[in-house]
Amino acid sequence: MTARLVYFMGPSGAGKDSLLDWLRAHLPAARALHWARRTISRVATPGAEAHESVSPEAFAALLRAQAFALHWQANGLGYGVRHAQLDPLAAGQWVLLNGSRAHLPAALARFPHLLAVHISASPERLRERLLARGRETPDAVEDRVQRALQFRPPAGSASIELHNDGSLDDVGQRLLSALRQHPGWPG
Repeated sequence: MTARLVYFMGPSGAGKDSLLDWLRAHLPAARALHWARRTISRVATPGAEAHESVSPEAFAALLRAQAFALHWQANGLGYGVRHAQLDPLAAGQWVLLNGSRAHLPAALARFPHLLAVHISASPERLRERLLARGRETPDAVEDRVQRALQFRPPAGSASIELHNDGSLDDVGQRLLSALRQHPGWPG
């Protein structure tokens, strides 16, 4: 089996977190897969991603100490992946990581053979989901939608492209089928 980093990314409102939760629930535990746990400079909330929660000051200290194999800033928060979270690659496991579109070039520089999974949705669906969250003004939502439309993965990097406008189960099945197409996928 060949180890590989699977790097999930997508704009807010594309349903990436819901899709990753679906995938976790539908993959047998015995597979040689490791879900990388992120360190984020925000408080953990029930029902949200299980991450290592640190203060912005602690995140900055970890960054200075070179504690992260990968790190980025997004929406005023620091995101990092500790080296130990990627160690399973050396043991032949596939590592699944909730990444960032903006950080993809840096991740590719470090892991040139990563499998990039870009999850998107139609502008109408993104707009609808973002407005339903109620966290941002309509203008801020429109800015996010426009940024999502402008994103272009580096040539050859987005090996799996998923459009998430339908049911979660439908998109999840398409994701699982696409992952199974890649040589070395565990199972």
